[in-house]
Amino acid sequence: MDSKNIQQLNFENIDSNPISNSSIIINKNRFLDVLKEIVVQKDINIVKKKVFNIKDILTQFKPDNLGLLNNDIDGDTISFRKDILETELHQVLESQTLERAIYYLNRLEKSIQKFKTNKINDINLHRWKEYDDIITDSLWILNKRDNSGAHLAWYWGNFIPQIPNQLMRRFTKKGNWVLDTFAGSGTTLIECRKLGRNGIGIELNQEVSALSEKLIEKEKNKYNVVSDLVVGDSRIVDLKLILNKYNISKVQLIIMHPPYFDIIKFSDNEDDLSNSKDVDTFLKNFGEVVDNTKPYLEKGRYLALVIGDKYSKGEWIPLGFYCMQEVLKRDFLLKSIIVKNFDETRGKRNQVDLWRYRALVGGFYIFKHEYIMLFQKK
Repeated sequence: MDSKNIQQLNFENIDSNPISNSSIIINKNRFLDVLKEIVVQKDINIVKKKVFNIKDILTQFKPDNLGLLNNDIDGDTISFRKDILETELHQVLESQTLERAIYYLNRLEKSIQKFKTNKINDINLHRWKEYDDIITDSLWILNKRDNSGAHLAWYWGNFIPQIPNQLMRRFTKKGNWVLDTFAGSGTTLIECRKLGRNGIGIELNQEVSALSEKLIEKEKNKYNVVSDLVVGDSRIVDLKLILNKYNISKVQLIIMHPPYFDIIKFSDNEDDLSNSKDVDTFLKNFGEVVDNTKPYLEKGRYLALVIGDKYSKGEWIPLGFYCMQEVLKRDFLLKSIIVKNFDETRGKRNQVDLWRYRALVGGFYIFKHEYIMLFQKK
């Protein structure tokens, strides 16, 4: 089969067989042997012919004359996402030179044999294409809240689970420790259980903490991680004492989702940030939370701040950027500012037309976003 015919068959298969996200279980050792036989070839046409045969077996369910799918139940196997594997094989078939085809084959072989991560997460960089559900853009459009598992949207200040989920998958490894300084309904600690991270939450409101604790316990703890919800003021709570219980001195990620000043009153407690008498007092109190927690964040690791702005007497108050400055004063490095959408809040539920009317009359724009600001400890 010449190169032209191989290319034609390749494109015909793309048109007639839509890509699937299902997984393929492959005999690892046999697959590696087959790849090693191909990369020593000196003719690009032979290389493409052999790769085309592999693609037919693995993605088009043609007869397995290479034994790639004949797996012993106790044998060494490897799982691939079908669409990703098909893309990798397409790159070989579309290569214009032998050198480029061999490069792609060597890269595929490496992704099977080696596992490459960095210091702060478990993402296998040799198979990075399989993590397309991890967001890397600075604009997050999340259409609805994840209500799976123990998550419930009962709390006025709760944030959607996708936020801690994304942050922990990017900035922690399994078994790492995550501190949430405004634990609220326990969203972060529930996600910690799902992802195998140890979680410590600080919540000022004892009644809220009691309800959240019950929710957290409903989430299966399949990784046997710690879920510790502490009632206290994050400005002064003794974190050293809490961490000593678990024989650790540092956490690897801090998540802060404070009140957006006085937009929602969370309690009658005068220590509640939502009861601060003015913006300056709010920022002072918020800064004290950063001061109290920073010593317990491992150097080089991340603090994530989830915050929005507010209106007051017809004026836009850039609360998010004021809080950003408070963190930066404390020797952090700003890594990213993410803008996340929200279409509806509990305070504006079923009032879309009213708020649109108010915006037209008042000459302002309706809040449809909040910020996720990422800082790295120097």
